[in-house]
Amino acid sequence: MKKNLLLTGVLACLCLISAQTQTAPAPKKWYDSFSIRGYAQVRYNRLFETNPNLKSEQGDKSIGDNGGFFVRRLRIIFSGQVSERVYFYIQPDFASSASSTSLHFGQIRDAYFDLGLDAKNEFRFRVGQSKVPFGFENMQSSQNRLPLDRNDALNSAVSNERDLGVFFYWAPAATRKLYASLVADGLKGSGDYGVFGLGAYNGQTANKPELNDAPHIAGRLSYPVQIKNQIIEASIQGYSGQWVMASDQLTSGVKTNADKSYLDERYAASFVLYPKPFGIQAEYNVGTGPEFNKATDAIENQKLSGGYITASYKIDFKKQILIPFVRVQHYEGGKKHELDARSYRVDETEIGLEWQPNKNFELVAMYTMSTRRAEDFKLQENLQSGNMVRIQAQVNF
Repeated sequence: MKKNLLLTGVLACLCLISAQTQTAPAPKKWYDSFSIRGYAQVRYNRLFETNPNLKSEQGDKSIGDNGGFFVRRLRIIFSGQVSERVYFYIQPDFASSASSTSLHFGQIRDAYFDLGLDAKNEFRFRVGQSKVPFGFENMQSSQNRLPLDRNDALNSAVSNERDLGVFFYWAPAATRKLYASLVADGLKGSGDYGVFGLGAYNGQTANKPELNDAPHIAGRLSYPVQIKNQIIEASIQGYSGQWVMASDQLTSGVKTNADKSYLDERYAASFVLYPKPFGIQAEYNVGTGPEFNKATDAIENQKLSGGYITASYKIDFKKQILIPFVRVQHYEGGKKHELDARSYRVDETEIGLEWQPNKNFELVAMYTMSTRRAEDFKLQENLQSGNMVRIQAQVNF
């Protein structure tokens, strides 16, 4: 009898332990939060082209003479919350160009980690190569942008939008959740760069060596506000530093400052009405930067200004999405990252339509009417005007 009672007790304990083992969740491994995603873009820019000499070095290098089918981007994104307060993000691009004759090289675009300072990660530091918080369209992923290329006015501030540095970001948890939903819901959000951002970075742009011992400083203040069904976001931002003209950016004979260093400073305002269904996105910046002056054959500090406005309308149709849009842009000033800090005047209007038959595929057709003056020491008279139809197919995975 005692043996039976003892055996029954042992079996009961084993069953209880087994039940607890089955119901207790297994501890989460650090790699369980990893995410792998990406997108690819293939373009053709030469339908109904009226001027093959019209080109865009800052944007799509396949525009104009000798351009054809072109892989604009091929990105794979690795990211994850490796612990409660540490997040990492790595994004290489496998469609980078090593030169005008060598295409489709792999190159790092983003490689950073976020370190949260509180339990909700409302306060955090971002360390590594990442986007500089200057300009909504600059921070907006190319996966989400409507026009095929970023505007000249603000994108000329930071080539490839990125640099190596340290940034501090703050945003309340509710606002961070809203930022995430603006992207997830297809409203063309810019991502989470905080309500307030402040940081220091090298200043020579991504994947370029530092050429002086003085970092650039950038700051941004932005806040999205939800009014009934509409969401509005207004921002102000600026940066300041010293830009150094690298030797491979200079034509033999062009005059420069003795140390090849120039004040590089801009301030901008942004306004976004998210497309629910009508959308507006507008930005304008002013500043000072290096620019080629053909009157003196020299690179000099000069004033710059310009901006753009994009209007769109989001149509949900039988589980598909159509977004017609129009963008008008203007820019006058130098482009520091181009040869001899090339002098520009850009006036451009684009009319387009984005079609999303499902979340994994997008097709954009865009009619571009452009006038561009782009002059450097070697090519001092270069005013080009022309029109074209541009097409892009994008797959998201």
